[in-house]
Amino acid sequence: MSAGFVAFQTIVIKEINRILRIWGQTLVPPAITMTLYFLIFGQLVGSRIGEMGGHRYMDFIVPGLVMMSVIQNAYANVVSSFFGSKFGRYVEELLVSPTPNWIILAGYVGGGVVRGMLVGGIVLIVSLLFTDLSIAHPWIMLLSVFLAAVLFSLAGFVNAVYAKKFDDISIVPTFILTPLTYLGGVFYSVSLLPEFWKNVSLANPILYTVNAFRFGVLGETDVNLGLAFAIMIGATIVLFVFCLRLLQKGVGLRS
Repeated sequence: MSAGFVAFQTIVIKEINRILRIWGQTLVPPAITMTLYFLIFGQLVGSRIGEMGGHRYMDFIVPGLVMMSVIQNAYANVVSSFFGSKFGRYVEELLVSPTPNWIILAGYVGGGVVRGMLVGGIVLIVSLLFTDLSIAHPWIMLLSVFLAAVLFSLAGFVNAVYAKKFDDISIVPTFILTPLTYLGGVFYSVSLLPEFWKNVSLANPILYTVNAFRFGVLGETDVNLGLAFAIMIGATIVLFVFCLRLLQKGVGLRS
């Protein structure tokens, strides 16, 4: 077993232990929040809307709500964990060790992916209390949720690197990530929008993650599936390289 793999495994296990140790903060709140979404939007509002995209409204919003949970929790895990390591100054021990920067980055991202997919699985199980879903394309569903978790874990890492105080780790999720998620086709089909707003929505990267996952679950999508995966993979590569560059330069770490 190589030293690099041991380092990666150690960071990921540390992150998993952290997630499970504070499960009341990491796993329970998303389940409760999504249950309320299913009750309010799915049951009460959905009964008046009827169908959307050829599916019951409840069925239509399930993939969006699962993906929203994955995105928010993958992002939150990395931004809080890495900033905490900066604040506690124990990240310096990793940086002065012979562990390659890409292993350090992969370890934190791995923790974000675990939390994102774990919460996504919980929300999917909760959805079964309200609807009977059959997965149309399981591998596409798994690949899309994995790529989304990696992508937004990397985005959370960028936020953590630049954050100087605890308030800074909540600004992006509150003012950027949450609005983009709500406008990413979680609760509606972009085909219903006027042409101008449809084109605006197509500039939102979250739209592609939601629709790729929705295709995996329902077999329906508002965007080209190949384009959706190309955007997710391309954005992931760009962010990974950018994050490595930040680590190599010591941005936000050597002040």
